[in-house]
Amino acid sequence: MSPRVDPLVLVKLGPGVRPETKRWLLRLIGTPQTDGGAGLLAHPGEEASGDIMVLSAPRCTLLRATEELGLCKTYKNGNMEAFSYDDRDNFKDSDNVEVFLTLAERQYIVKYELDGVRAQRDIRVPGLDVGCSIQPRDNIWQKLTSAGVIVDTVALHDQEQLKELSRAWYAGNQLVQPLDSVHSYFGSSLAFYFSFLDFYTWSLLPPAVIGLTITYFSGEVQKEMVESVSGSVAAEEDHSSLGISGHMIQALFSMLWSTVVLELWKRRSASLSYRWGTLHLTERFAEPRPGFHGDLGVNPVTGRVEPLFPEWQRDLRMALVSVPVVAVFLALVMVGMMVFYWGEVQVKRLHEDWDSLWTQTLIYLPSILHIVYTNVLATVYRTVANVLTEYENHREESAFENHLTGKVLVFTFFNCFAVLFHIAFFKQDVPLLRKRLASLLIVTQIINQFTEVVVPFLVDRFISAPNRAESEDDPQEDKFRNQGTLPVFPGLFAEYIELLVQFGYLSLFSCVFPLTAVLLLINNLTEIRLDAYKVCKLFCKPFSAPVANMGVWQIAFEVLSFVSVVTNCWLLMLSPQIQALCLDGEFSCSNVLLLAVAMEHVLILVKLVLSVLIPDEPGWIKKKRLHIEFKSMQALRQQKTILGPS
Repeated sequence: MSPRVDPLVLVKLGPGVRPETKRWLLRLIGTPQTDGGAGLLAHPGEEASGDIMVLSAPRCTLLRATEELGLCKTYKNGNMEAFSYDDRDNFKDSDNVEVFLTLAERQYIVKYELDGVRAQRDIRVPGLDVGCSIQPRDNIWQKLTSAGVIVDTVALHDQEQLKELSRAWYAGNQLVQPLDSVHSYFGSSLAFYFSFLDFYTWSLLPPAVIGLTITYFSGEVQKEMVESVSGSVAAEEDHSSLGISGHMIQALFSMLWSTVVLELWKRRSASLSYRWGTLHLTERFAEPRPGFHGDLGVNPVTGRVEPLFPEWQRDLRMALVSVPVVAVFLALVMVGMMVFYWGEVQVKRLHEDWDSLWTQTLIYLPSILHIVYTNVLATVYRTVANVLTEYENHREESAFENHLTGKVLVFTFFNCFAVLFHIAFFKQDVPLLRKRLASLLIVTQIINQFTEVVVPFLVDRFISAPNRAESEDDPQEDKFRNQGTLPVFPGLFAEYIELLVQFGYLSLFSCVFPLTAVLLLINNLTEIRLDAYKVCKLFCKPFSAPVANMGVWQIAFEVLSFVSVVTNCWLLMLSPQIQALCLDGEFSCSNVLLLAVAMEHVLILVKLVLSVLIPDEPGWIKKKRLHIEFKSMQALRQQKTILGPS
């Protein structure tokens, strides 16, 4: 028994839902899990015929789900241990779930239990048409959502906690983020994103200092910076050795910096995962995701009756539908690139003919239009990629997320870097590459800040907020309902993509524009606060599944880190001094190429050595992880001994 029940989740019902349907749904939610229910606590709101329900969870459901998810909690000896329901009395604060589990964990468990309710027999839902009957092993929550009975499921804010977190997070002048409070309130997914954003932002200080130093002490680099802003190239260039050494230092530093930062982040990530209890998440045979469909049959792994979908049909859909559609969007990227080049030529001709202030301002027009085009194309593609992945009908949520992420990453890499690679490797036009990178860094950041924060703020301030106006005397049910009117949180996909593109600009091309890290640092210092404000104020509170790290995004950053070696070595070959040596005959082009390949292999070897010398997790974390695994194996053996042979 719990001394008090916190309202955790709001369920919004469709406008035409009858009272008997709502009463049946309340009974289903409160039915024990062994009898086919969710084992939760449900309140009907203000009346039986209302369009909302408020859900919570009893202690036993929360603790059993904690064990099933593989969360670690503080044991009586002060160490973190994988939670065991049978040993619950020996875990600190297990008798007080409001302290034992964070608000985000309790809300996710409620959603987890709702999504896991499956029909044990044919069910005829009262108040619905006969065609809306539920078959055995159907996901009941998904069926009711498709039938319009359930409109939305929303995690409820705790207004006092939210105000306290806001003051400590973005409302003051503090530089340190309250990551533990973010984890407690919003969950580990958001906490890991903001932790990485914070770590990556402060990691930009060394390359920013290097870039400023090179720019200040190198007259050649200063001239290049002016040219990248003005859009014009001087007729004569002073190829001093100081400029060469500056670019070489920047390139070498960027390649090594990217490896060291990612390795140090892995160590920080492991420490946070231990502290937040997600170091030993259970790897289990996943239930079918809610959107999965197919013909009912017996799963050969679990022996349970559930929808089955042949692998060959999924592979056929990917080969005949997904791959061609993705190829079409990649072709649209190429079309945009060709139009960009055509526009560059036209503007240059116009500027040479007229040479006026008006034509000077037009020099950046092709770049700006192309950046807007790529952003619009990326937005459309993300919607299409989601539809394609749904059409592929993946069984597990993890498989769905991996295929969706893979599609978006391939397109994003092509969309954001294709023009830069083409300018560097094929056109071999370093001044144009520098000007293009400057345009991307400035224009893209302005567009992102405007679309991610300004637009949602204006919509909320002038459209949504007046409809949510409330006073202290309003019924609590109305305040809950107002929270459900906020837009759904769009997730962290776009945020990670933005950081990945930033990391690519810095690690791949910063040697031609040393001020890259400076601009990124300025942007991210504001990005942290703006993202925090957006999460707290502009969207519904998201459900956050427990995670142990950044997942596939970590791999994406590491891939870019290794690609940076090839890019920087090639860009150094394009320096005017190296080109002049080739023209003077002091070095043959083949010798320069061999030197670049040798340098590339040496730097890759150095990066590999660094990744080995810097362990992915601190020694004490490794010992803790092995101890947790050992204790879990002991508990499993003890459980098997008690149950006896099957």
